[in-house]
Amino acid sequence: MPRYRYVCCMCEDEKIIFHLFEEAVDLSCHTCNTPAALQRALTSPTYLIPAAEQQTKVGAVTEEYIEKNREILEEEKRKAKEETYE
Repeated sequence: MPRYRYVCCMCEDEKIIFHLFEEAVDLSCHTCNTPAALQRALTSPTYLIPAAEQQTKVGAVTEEYIEKNREILEEEKRKAKEETYE
């Protein structure tokens, strides 16, 4: 989730708020209690990605998931063949 920096136009207090771009945000300043006083500073959003996710390729994770579930699927197939349906 991106984070954005907001600055109060009255007391110049800075806040960092995590939210989606389309999400509505409470723009009242809790420092000086002024409603709708926060304005977004002109910065690009910063995405926090854990280091473990940056080093792992998506294909490797997908292959691992498929391999783990393949055994479960084969077991379910075997059970279904053994059962008889009337």
